[in-house]
Amino acid sequence: MTAITATMRPARTRLGLGALRRIAGNRKALVGMLLLLFFVVLAAFPGQLAPDDPNAEIFRPALGVSSHHWFGTTAYGQDVLSQLIWGARQSLLIAFAVGGLETALAVLIGVSAAYLGGIADGLLSLLTDVLLVIPIFPLVIVLTAYERNAGFATLVIVLGALGWSYGARQLRSQTLSMRNREFLQSARVRGERRLYVIVFEILPTMTSLIVASFLGGALYAVLTAAGLQFVGLGDPNSLSWGTMLYWAENNEALGANMVLWAVMPGVCVALLGAAFALLNYAFDEVSNPALRKPRRVKRG
Repeated sequence: MTAITATMRPARTRLGLGALRRIAGNRKALVGMLLLLFFVVLAAFPGQLAPDDPNAEIFRPALGVSSHHWFGTTAYGQDVLSQLIWGARQSLLIAFAVGGLETALAVLIGVSAAYLGGIADGLLSLLTDVLLVIPIFPLVIVLTAYERNAGFATLVIVLGALGWSYGARQLRSQTLSMRNREFLQSARVRGERRLYVIVFEILPTMTSLIVASFLGGALYAVLTAAGLQFVGLGDPNSLSWGTMLYWAENNEALGANMVLWAVMPGVCVALLGAAFALLNYAFDEVSNPALRKPRRVKRG
């Protein structure tokens, strides 16, 4: 191990610890983490938290708010609160799966294009630019419409395969700015393989940008998947907030005195989206020094 590498790694460790401290002291990150933790708990333990079976049609239809039915019942006699709790699982799984797939593709394509250069950079950048200029949402609607009742896997693959271009463009720009840094030149002199340089030298320096890319992808997935399910392009037999909105709209819940059946799934989608957005803003502030609030200087 060279002296340059030995001094760079402690520096990167201190940088990572400093970023964690700034995130912990960021109000946006705190609120976002609390909201996300709330929905994660709902998704992890729905059987213990939901008062009833979400699919059981055992109550009177269109019941109002009561001590047993906090948000009333549906037109089919199902408890709305139980459906909201169980619906959190699929909504979160879609968010994490799409965010993970998007981020993996963005890292693979963006970093590889910048580091390899030449023909590889030209072809990968062309692919990225094509996806950047194509209107994604209409394309997603067309692709999901080809498969009736698009399920979980279809939504994840379509949304993840079409949403990585913006993150790849950011990661490529960041990698290009680092190509001539001393620690990368040191790795080349040592004869390290390209894969080693990318995984162990480049990626650790872009942790904040990668996390921000994941959070942005998860936010995009939550809103887009709910929109697709609402217009009937998802699986109506699955239980998520988007399908709850679909059935509420089909049964004219707003005009049939079942307002909370139509409103609460939208509120949950908005709150989960806000959680990812707040965390994304917080990581943006941490990774961008120009966005940090200046410290107050104490006067003696």
